[in-house]
Amino acid sequence: MNFKTIIAGLLLGTLFSCSATSQVNQKTTVKTPKPIQLFNGKDIKDWTPKIRLHEVGDNYANTFRVEDGLLKVRYDGYDDFNQQYGHLAYNNPYGYYVLRLEYRFVDEQTKGGEGWAWANSGAMLHGQDPKTMLKDQDFPISIEGQLLGGNGKDERTTSNLCTPGTNVVIDDKLFTPHCLSSKSKTYHGDQWVTAEFVVLGDSLIQHVLDGQVVLQYNKPQIGGGNVDPVDPKVKQDGKLLDKGFIYLQSESHPIDFRKVELYDLESYKGDKQKLDQVVKSILNK
Repeated sequence: MNFKTIIAGLLLGTLFSCSATSQVNQKTTVKTPKPIQLFNGKDIKDWTPKIRLHEVGDNYANTFRVEDGLLKVRYDGYDDFNQQYGHLAYNNPYGYYVLRLEYRFVDEQTKGGEGWAWANSGAMLHGQDPKTMLKDQDFPISIEGQLLGGNGKDERTTSNLCTPGTNVVIDDKLFTPHCLSSKSKTYHGDQWVTAEFVVLGDSLIQHVLDGQVVLQYNKPQIGGGNVDPVDPKVKQDGKLLDKGFIYLQSESHPIDFRKVELYDLESYKGDKQKLDQVVKSILNK
């Protein structure tokens, strides 16, 4: 082996070493974004209520309120629930993010609530603009991460999927039924539960509990029923949903939220490696 060959080999080895070091450094320098506190612990000024039979912005009977540092859903001002389904929309839409909620069901269901709505609430993802909802519309067109509580004895999964005015794709097939149970355990009573939702535009949505994916799907899109009435100009069946508004739900059972935070992943969506790394880092927190 001559001198030139040795030098070339050393240079090549140095390049590979630098490349490997660069890749390691690239991995270690990807910073996890700081969470945006959608609920600031003080008020709901950054949110818009939309309650069925009431105008957008009318927080009927103080349904959504902040007390003791908690965002509460209450019905002490209702004579009867009367299918006045309520939704509280955060004012800024998002497309790529991890949403983390800490919630608990408390007290008793209010008079007039349906049986299925006992210990039932939800986080609505990729929702329509609340300003486009009709006065008597029951639910926003959205993907619902359904939140359910247990009764102390029976099994009842949470972080399920419901689809008001939407469909999704599961295992390359269009899923059109209204709801699908996750594979979560049951969370009984008034214990605090942390639910996370990984939302990556229209490419992937995952429901996560205790660090485990309990449900996932892709290609969320407008379609199907289970929302009424609705403006036909808004309900464009087949349109993929790659961003939208986040709502918290009021369905007749009191619920508390002590944390509603979001990690905005928009800046990572063009780099799958970084995106995967950041999501993993967030879920490990």
